[in-house]
Amino acid sequence: MAVLEDLKVDLTVVLGRSHMPLHILLRMGRGAVIELESTETDMVEILANDHPIARGQIVVTGNRISVEITELIRKAEVVRLPGVTIGDGAVPILEGAGDFR
Repeated sequence: MAVLEDLKVDLTVVLGRSHMPLHILLRMGRGAVIELESTETDMVEILANDHPIARGQIVVTGNRISVEITELIRKAEVVRLPGVTIGDGAVPILEGAGDFR
């Protein structure tokens, strides 16, 4: 366990997303407002090293903002099997090996 005490994990909380053309993004300056496709009651996504691990809700107490974890995201079964890649649509590394038609 002592080895894990020095391990660092990058946590990211995703409040929302927005899609816009690049030319509009390039014209934005200080004070520009980007409207998100979410509301204050929507769940946020919590990422550890860019991998989803949980969902939660924003909690505002005074001038502090925090996230309450409401749901843990389990890894897909394919990620836990030996010999597979990790990520969306992961498939076993050896699946179809030698079948190069």
